[in-house]
Amino acid sequence: MPSPAELAWLIPVLPLAGACLVGLGLISFNRTINRLRKPVALLLISCVGAAAVLSYAVLAQQLAGAGVTELLFNWASAGSFNLQMGFRVDALGAVMLALVTTIALLVMVYSDGYMAHDKGYVRFFTYLALFSSSMLGLIISPNLLEIYVFWELVGMCSYLLVGFWYDRDGAA
Repeated sequence: MPSPAELAWLIPVLPLAGACLVGLGLISFNRTINRLRKPVALLLISCVGAAAVLSYAVLAQQLAGAGVTELLFNWASAGSFNLQMGFRVDALGAVMLALVTTIALLVMVYSDGYMAHDKGYVRFFTYLALFSSSMLGLIISPNLLEIYVFWELVGMCSYLLVGFWYDRDGAA
């Protein structure tokens, strides 16, 4: 059975999978998905919660003295140039994973009540899950290319969340 650190790639993938599933539902079945507000929120909160549980397991493993876990694979090669993608978990990364997943989970639970009567409830939760996934991907990035990609995704999600109430006069 793989160790928690070897499964750390699932930490950003779980919220991403939930956000993609709900996002595709919003594109395909907008009215139906918007009527299923609470189940959608429960799905996305569960995805972030599962990522939090896995991040706590990674943190416990790191506190027990585990070394750096790094999993890389060749994404593109040209001659002697190899572009590798993957993830890296060390003690600082494990602490940050636990911190970010805890805060993301608390924000999502609070937002469930705060945004309950907003017409963009499902869209907001999708943006929030995508933001969480991007932030978690940024934490476990082993190279500058991945850091750049996840940094841009965090920026895009921040833009979407800051401009969430774009149609309100008071927010403009």
